[in-house]
Amino acid sequence: MAAKGLKQRIRDGEIIHGIGVAMDIERGRLEDYLGQADYDYVSVDCQHVAYSEVQLTEFCRMANELGIPARVRIKHTRQAYLVGNYLDLGPSGIMVPEVETEEIVDEAVNAFYYPQKGRRSWGGTDRVGLSERSNRLEYAAWWNDYGVLTIQTESVDAVVNARQLAKPGIDVLAFGVNDLNFSLEAHPQFPIRTYEDCVKHVHEQLDGTGVRAAVRPESQADLDLFLDMGVTVFVEQVGVWLR
Repeated sequence: MAAKGLKQRIRDGEIIHGIGVAMDIERGRLEDYLGQADYDYVSVDCQHVAYSEVQLTEFCRMANELGIPARVRIKHTRQAYLVGNYLDLGPSGIMVPEVETEEIVDEAVNAFYYPQKGRRSWGGTDRVGLSERSNRLEYAAWWNDYGVLTIQTESVDAVVNARQLAKPGIDVLAFGVNDLNFSLEAHPQFPIRTYEDCVKHVHEQLDGTGVRAAVRPESQADLDLFLDMGVTVFVEQVGVWLR
């Protein structure tokens, strides 16, 4: 593990690569994937798949044992108030899907961070890093400097308002290409017509905020294009190593 945590590396603009995996992946297979390349985090989805909290806890425990931060996409935008409950199951980061309003951002930030930065409730024996930091204030301070909070940019409204959504406490604005394309198709008069140009526009809006844009490249050409734009955070398809 690097001396700097993932959160600080993201904010410093380092190139970050994650890998998306199934929550029921076997430990040996996950170890194989992580052994193929120097991934910085693993990502699992609760939005579009069936899962149980026990299953999520077991996955996060496995990832933490392997020394790799686990990011979880929660079930629904309006579950932002439950972010703290998800975190009590062991992930190192959260993604909130389909965010369009500052109200949802504020709700997510409050639920993600402990006081005095947020309003997350204290509790949960499966939290990442707890065994090394049993003191309440020590753990809360550590978590507030450790956890990575991501919101998804999946509509023309989110693209237009990206700067306002990138509020203190948000680390990453990640793109959902398919839902964003639905939104672009529904708004034929929107002046930005392609997914790639939306990424470029948002990346420019984020300049100076410390918040980074994130994309899922589907090919080496995709990766090269976004790297040339200045995008620094990526999540790759399972088993595909792009550099």
